[in-house]
Amino acid sequence: MSQFTSEDEALLQSMLRQLLQSVKEKITGAPSVECAEEILLHLEETDENFHNYEFVKYLRQYINNNLGSVIEEETEKCTAAQNQGEVSGYDTFVQHVTKKTRESKEYRKMMHALKNIMMVVVESLINKFEEDQIRNKEMDSKTKKECQSGYYTDNCSDSDSSFNQSYTFMSQEQLQLLVERLDPIQPKEVRQEALQTLCFAPPSNVLNSAGWPNLRKHLMMSLSDPDVTFSEKILRFYARTFSSSPFNMTREVYTSLAQHLEFYFLSGEYSLRISAGLDVSNADINHLLKKVRLLNEYQKEAPSSWIRHPEKYMEEIVESTLSLLSVKHDPCYPDSQDFLSPVYFLALLDIKAVWFKKWTHAYYSRTVVLRLLEKKYKSLINAAVQQCFDYFEFCKAAVNTTSRVSGFSQQYSSDKQKFSYTGPELQYVYFVHSLCLLGRLLIYKQGRSLFPVQLKNKKDCVSLADLLVLFTQLIYCSPSYSKTTLAVHTDNYSPASLVMEILQVFCDQTGCAAECLYTDAVIDALLHPVQSLLSGTEVYINCLETTLIDVADILARFAAVEEGLSILLYGGNKNSAKEDSPTAVHVIVQFTKKLLHDDITLLSGSELLPVVKGAFIFVCRQMYRTCEGLQMLIPYGLHESIGEAWKKMSLLSERVPTPVTDTDSTSSISLESKNVLLWEETLLDALLNFSATPKGLFLLHSTGAMNDCVSFMSNSLSKKLQTNKCEEFGNGVIIAQLATTPTGAVALQSSGFIKALVTELWTLLECGKDDVRITQPKSIPVDPIDQSCQKDIIDRLIILNSEAKIHSLFSYEQSHIFGLRLLNVLCCELNTLLFLETRYKVSQVLLTAQEENVTETSEGPGDIIIDGLSVERNHVLVRVYLIGGPQERILPQRVLDKGSDPYPWPMFSSFPLPKCYLAEIPRKAEFRQDKDLDKLLSLLKNPDKQSEWADICRRQFCKVMKARPDIISGTILAELIEKFVSHLSESRSDCYFSMENYKAMDADVKKESLSSVQQLGVEMTVRYGKYLNLLKEHAENDLFFILMNCEQFLKQQQTTVVSSLYCLQRHYAGYDWFASSVFLIMSGDREKTLTFLQQFSRLLVSAFLWLPRLHVSVHLPITTVESGIHPVYFCSAHYVEMLMKAELPLVSSAFHMAGFAPSQICLQWITQCFWNYMDWSEICHYIATCIFLGPDYQVYMCISVFRHLQQDILKHTEAQDLQVFLKEEALHGFRVSDYLEYMESLELIYRPALLKDMKNIRVHNT
Repeated sequence: MSQFTSEDEALLQSMLRQLLQSVKEKITGAPSVECAEEILLHLEETDENFHNYEFVKYLRQYINNNLGSVIEEETEKCTAAQNQGEVSGYDTFVQHVTKKTRESKEYRKMMHALKNIMMVVVESLINKFEEDQIRNKEMDSKTKKECQSGYYTDNCSDSDSSFNQSYTFMSQEQLQLLVERLDPIQPKEVRQEALQTLCFAPPSNVLNSAGWPNLRKHLMMSLSDPDVTFSEKILRFYARTFSSSPFNMTREVYTSLAQHLEFYFLSGEYSLRISAGLDVSNADINHLLKKVRLLNEYQKEAPSSWIRHPEKYMEEIVESTLSLLSVKHDPCYPDSQDFLSPVYFLALLDIKAVWFKKWTHAYYSRTVVLRLLEKKYKSLINAAVQQCFDYFEFCKAAVNTTSRVSGFSQQYSSDKQKFSYTGPELQYVYFVHSLCLLGRLLIYKQGRSLFPVQLKNKKDCVSLADLLVLFTQLIYCSPSYSKTTLAVHTDNYSPASLVMEILQVFCDQTGCAAECLYTDAVIDALLHPVQSLLSGTEVYINCLETTLIDVADILARFAAVEEGLSILLYGGNKNSAKEDSPTAVHVIVQFTKKLLHDDITLLSGSELLPVVKGAFIFVCRQMYRTCEGLQMLIPYGLHESIGEAWKKMSLLSERVPTPVTDTDSTSSISLESKNVLLWEETLLDALLNFSATPKGLFLLHSTGAMNDCVSFMSNSLSKKLQTNKCEEFGNGVIIAQLATTPTGAVALQSSGFIKALVTELWTLLECGKDDVRITQPKSIPVDPIDQSCQKDIIDRLIILNSEAKIHSLFSYEQSHIFGLRLLNVLCCELNTLLFLETRYKVSQVLLTAQEENVTETSEGPGDIIIDGLSVERNHVLVRVYLIGGPQERILPQRVLDKGSDPYPWPMFSSFPLPKCYLAEIPRKAEFRQDKDLDKLLSLLKNPDKQSEWADICRRQFCKVMKARPDIISGTILAELIEKFVSHLSESRSDCYFSMENYKAMDADVKKESLSSVQQLGVEMTVRYGKYLNLLKEHAENDLFFILMNCEQFLKQQQTTVVSSLYCLQRHYAGYDWFASSVFLIMSGDREKTLTFLQQFSRLLVSAFLWLPRLHVSVHLPITTVESGIHPVYFCSAHYVEMLMKAELPLVSSAFHMAGFAPSQICLQWITQCFWNYMDWSEICHYIATCIFLGPDYQVYMCISVFRHLQQDILKHTEAQDLQVFLKEEALHGFRVSDYLEYMESLELIYRPALLKDMKNIRVHNT
């Protein structure tokens, strides 16, 4: 197809002519040939119809026919190279294919043929153009006559397409003559003819001429010509110039039009007054509006192009506009306030000040606009502020004190189309324009710096806060308005809706919200109607329900961000909040409770009452989703009120009759049913969000609605319902909190959520993303281990111990590797490890798999084959078998190294492990005498009965820990905590739990009397103790003795609970890691260990360090016991989250974005006493620190760990593997002593509240 025929030549000529005709206006408007070439070269970027031109389509098809096969061939070659890593990235790929195509012989042949034919086509077009020029000269006189007969029909706009007209290029002499003929002193007929000729001249030709300055003056003067037809032709020329000329030329036209209007408004002939109204059907007024409309249209278009030109051009336009809008009548005149200024006309045409929005959108122009407003035209801002205040004063006067509905709306006409505006309507239009302009201005810091402003009728300056209070009051103080008002506009122009738009934008702008909205004055103004309803004060508000919904909307937006939440909880000054002036949170929650109890008389029976309730519940929900917000709301028992409302609604929903067809009542019953169900779901959603925090989840359990809430959440997630934008990551956190507690986990299981999760996981692993797969593997086990096996992940992805299971998988290696990595994460939680090992013997399954995965040699089985699965199994086996901190055990890598030895770690198929996985324990440094330690030991050996004794010991302990932390270990550590606990346990004031007498059981405790989980735990503990050189042979029996006696001792303080939870039906479900830790601290001395634990159990700190201590304990309220939720979770972990948000905001945000709750990993750390996360020395320091310094140090310890991990947490949040990182990785480099000063600083701030809550665990906290 590279050869062209005569038909192709004719076709190309036609198509090229069509293209040039389409872009004719752009080309003729270019000031030079070079500019015209630039326009054509960038036509694809600037012309949205580019790809629709027949010439472009033809070229595309021609290229495809000639080069299609070449491109396909190069693409295939490049794709193959990309797979081999030779080419990377899409951009590189495209560049490579393009380069190869352009180097091909097909490309050179095609270009040669194309150039030849186009030269012929272009030459033909040039010849045709010359013929057309001769013909145009002959028809020139005829064209002029047609023009004089009224060729233009549009009254103002440039609707006549310039493509249908013949431009006449004029010489400088002709243009100069034209300028002279347009001089106002010339006869009207001469000017008419000259103007007609001007309309045919290309605008760029006119504006580039030497006579343009004089012509500009003549046109400005002629715009005031009494002959409207004449001036409208000038407007038409201006409009055409705006649409077809570059910005550097159009600004000349714009400024001349603006100056003309400014002169006109200041002239004596202008006499319009606001009070007289405005009749837009009047010819003169209509003509004036056309001028302003043309100005406004250009105002909205100019910002798209002025950034490409010198700033002075843009500044000329801005200044001429602001100068025009600032025109005021001479204040000496008695009716100067009644002057209908230019800004009123602009407001009529652009009521929402779109022009100002566009001008301030980009920094480039915004800087100029705001600078000019500040330096020269601040009166424009003053006038806008004045208009808002005047309207507010009018509203207050218009509100009838005997009725909630005012007569303000009666002032407006109910005409379908408005041809006239009354004085008040004009004032209202200007008010809307002013409101929108100020709303835009305040978004920017430089705009806010224009305040305060001084108004004529106010003694004090109007500050930013004053203006925002005014905006807020407009939500509920403005009277009702007619829906037909300003009917020519389709938007809602009610003050409330306009203010809501502005405030919502402010809420989304962090800096703006902090400076404008988060103040006590604005909060008080927002809460005014709420306070009035609470106090029973008479309320005069139109549409009270809508007002309350709007107020709640803004409050919810405040509560969704940190600074806004702080102002609601603590007021403007967090440190000086006073009880006698309750902050917003107290007002909001009291009002919400009254709404729930239907205790607001003015709202009783309202159809919108459920919506109002839901709106204020949502505000509260935004607060109680946070730890600090929940703390403020707990005393009000809001969860109980919502729970009661839900129970009532749940009963009502069961009574709603099923709709019966063919009855008149079907629609009403159906609507009632929908409303009931909607309100019930709203309440369930509100209750569910309590579970966003540990303590909130505990409160949710007390309402009895947990199962229903989780089922509601599960159904919503299955339908993929949109989450509120304020809670984008909320569901992940809620699920993590639920999964951390027994009741939450059971609710997730019964709701079908876990089943759906497993099914989705199975689909992703085995079915991939191939939607057309016909056969899908079933997610049931092929050969279950036993009848009680978990018939899902474990049996199908981890324990693949049969050929049938292996062959049942489509993606065996991928799925099994995932299963092994999941097992690795699960085994990081030691209680889970003990369960999996005792139930499924996972380590033996993995060892067998390693043994079977060997090379075959003539001499028999060879080495274990190194592959992805064997590497994963090796890592898991080491993790499962060894206990130890970051410097005590060595975990093999799960990736292969480059080089001759890709995997240097020895593999094994039986225990014990190769010694290379155990780090050498450093030798203990020789003990040197230490004065501070001696003083501490002396204090402990000779306790003083004075109350300060314990505090003195604590201070001395801190001194030693900071100076020489390494000496607090071994026998010294054992002696320190033993004596300190012994003394505290003898003091009634220091004992939190009652003193129980217990006699130890006989020494010959049978191993079989302990559960298999405990037996395996003992085995692992003793192995770890021997590695640390703390235990001798046969230590197992002593540890069995300790565990059995602890179980019996604690059983005396346990109550009987009737519960479906397995963990409450018998002894503590997990292993006692704290008792085992004490056993190692005491070097295996069972008598010392048991005595210490008995004395320790009397102290408050035992409730938080020793988790089995409070298992179904009589010391806890029965509701707490029945929940199965430990105080470590709803107290310690809750405060970890609360302190993290204040102390480590980046870490807190990272957890939230990851959908992972800090409380979950904290509970794991605390439950297993940081085993496998810290080295033994640091575990000892953790226990000693909490014993000496108080249980709240457990919280400070966790915060210190998160502070230590901050950079890693941020990095792994970005990598989307935060949970895996925190579960698998030990705390490298963390030392308790390094963070002791930081923990002391936290104690100064948080101890009062923290200890108070910890001491209240015996109280019914619901």
